[in-house]
Amino acid sequence: MANDKTSAHGKPATPSEQKTLELNEEAIRKAGTIDLDEGAVTPGYGPYREAIVKLLNQALATELVCVLRYRRHYFTAEGLASPAIAAEFLEHANEELAHADKIAERIVQLGGSPNFNPATLLEHSHADYDECTDLKGMLRANLVAERIAVESYRQMVELIGDKDPTTRRLLEGVLAEEEEHADEISDWLQR
Repeated sequence: MANDKTSAHGKPATPSEQKTLELNEEAIRKAGTIDLDEGAVTPGYGPYREAIVKLLNQALATELVCVLRYRRHYFTAEGLASPAIAAEFLEHANEELAHADKIAERIVQLGGSPNFNPATLLEHSHADYDECTDLKGMLRANLVAERIAVESYRQMVELIGDKDPTTRRLLEGVLAEEEEHADEISDWLQR
């Protein structure tokens, strides 16, 4: 096994083979002192910031549509199993709202403007609103929406990669919760 001082063959590494983990102090100082009105956003964010804000606004719209769908289902669920399922809908609605808040906060941190415009939510959302009246239809609509969210977040995480580690970690956390939601709804559908 090679280290910083030896090559893969156990021989002394040439200077070009030696790897160092050193920060670029000049770039750090420069990033800290230019464009102070940008807040936490340093030049290292590069040309992707606007595209990331656009992705986050789509995620925000999706979360808000999901909040509305879950809350409608919470209030309109009827049937023998409805109290337990309705409680699950309310819990998911609250968690989706927490996701929306985190996403909106990140948009602002990146210097963007979170889009809460009700007139455009469905246009920007990946998931649909639903007006089912039966429990099974509600569960199915919510499972479809959760699976759409899972795939959307998975793709966003992949696209963002190392371009914005803070946003990537945020989205990975939301993705894990969306997967949990999908599992819970799937369990209800199989009962």
